[in-house]
Amino acid sequence: MSRPLCIMLVAAEASGDDRGAGLMAALKRRLGPDGVRFVGLGGARMTAEGLVSPFDMSELSILGLLEGLLAYRRVVRRADEMAALARREQPDLAILIDSWGFTLRVAQRLKAQSPDLPVVKYVAPQVWASRPGRAAVLAKTVDHLLSIHTFDAPFFEKVGLPTTFVGNSTLSLDLNDADPMALRRRLAISPEAPVLIVLPGSRRSEIERVMPPFEDAVALLKAARPDLQVIVPAASTVADIVKARVAGWPYRAHVVEGEADRHSAMKAATVALACSGTVTTELALAGAPMVVGYRLGPVTYAILKRLIRTDYVTLFNIAAQDYVAPELIQGDCNGPALAREVALRLDDPYKREAQVAAQDEALVKMGRGGPDPSEAAALAVLKILGRSEA
Repeated sequence: MSRPLCIMLVAAEASGDDRGAGLMAALKRRLGPDGVRFVGLGGARMTAEGLVSPFDMSELSILGLLEGLLAYRRVVRRADEMAALARREQPDLAILIDSWGFTLRVAQRLKAQSPDLPVVKYVAPQVWASRPGRAAVLAKTVDHLLSIHTFDAPFFEKVGLPTTFVGNSTLSLDLNDADPMALRRRLAISPEAPVLIVLPGSRRSEIERVMPPFEDAVALLKAARPDLQVIVPAASTVADIVKARVAGWPYRAHVVEGEADRHSAMKAATVALACSGTVTTELALAGAPMVVGYRLGPVTYAILKRLIRTDYVTLFNIAAQDYVAPELIQGDCNGPALAREVALRLDDPYKREAQVAAQDEALVKMGRGGPDPSEAAALAVLKILGRSEA
């Protein structure tokens, strides 16, 4: 009996953990539970699929230039640990998921110590938005790219990096576990009551920067609409600080945890107030109209403002080339402005319906309804390895 395939996966953020878990499950379906084993780094979902991580990936969830500089030594140390893990486990292939700064360092170390190890990057840096030079850097560091956007390939193939479009796994979000009416009953929210859900991000730095203006907005909305019900789905990576902040609010708000309650809250939402990120696509899939807010550190923002080559930050806005959902960024991300945009949607059902319809159209442009991305990624990985199971 041949030894099982050994795959190394490295993810450092919640979205990467989701993609890694989906890929792991797809590979197990193709190879059988005894046909593949996994090593590397991931979060709760990858752990549930059988990965044992040497440390908590949340310490690498870093956003912003200043934060990156402060965390540099930790990032380098953890990248060294990933390389040491690869030396011990001798994987057949390594898959590095998103998280540009960390996974680039891991890739460089893997290639330096094992030049023949196939290294795959899953999710491309957004060179179409900023810093196009990253395409050439990546081409020198990894052997293959699995991209989630249809418009990625030309940027990387022209610098010699083979690229396979596998689709965005977020577009395959399973909402079958959502039960918005059951959630309303459990939280003692009437079926007719308007619900605002607040999603302030999955990184601690996002909570620190985005939560204050979100809190200001919610306070203004609650003062004008005492019957407004507020639900805060907390990401597992920041649940402790989110619950601590919400406990100090002068009005009642419901913090929910776990995927099922998060999906139910999205379905129950009259309007969502969301931090920019993967969650905006999830909300669109759930049929929730939203207002998007985001803040970066001032130094990071000043630098990125000079580098960004797109007018939009929300993926479905980029696909639509329009502000389907309003984006309030940096100074515009303040309580009164956020409250004003949310109120427009709370008070106008026709505006909500029009936004949901436009979000649906944008999701189609993003590739909704295509092949399952996890299965496509598994097939691509096996083809890279020349396995007959592909």
